[in-house]
Amino acid sequence: MTQTLLTIGKYAASAGVSVETVRFYQRKGLLTIPAAESGIRRYGTADIRQLKFIRKAQEAGFTLSEIKELIQLDATEDHERAYQLAMKRLEALEQKIKEMQQARDSLKKLATDCACAGKTKPCAILAAFD
Repeated sequence: MTQTLLTIGKYAASAGVSVETVRFYQRKGLLTIPAAESGIRRYGTADIRQLKFIRKAQEAGFTLSEIKELIQLDATEDHERAYQLAMKRLEALEQKIKEMQQARDSLKKLATDCACAGKTKPCAILAAFD
């Protein structure tokens, strides 16, 4: 089975990111930098898998440091620690959702108050931030 080897541009495009994003992940230690062959670095199937893993983990809300730990856990197959990280991230997301819902409700009330105030009274939205 032959492995497809990609240049950094095609490698980045395979995961829907920019070349600069790939380089950023490399500087952060999330991706390895392959040895250059004839002056060109080539990326294979394992590299593509890792890059896509990082993107999906970010979409799930994991921080870069958590993703780095998940990558290390993938190598050791420490499923319990991966589960703990996922639960911790889920709790943080639930808290963020709660905060955003509160902000939404507050803004809705301000907008309603503002719409009812008319032009003769001070703006309820602007007054709320004084």
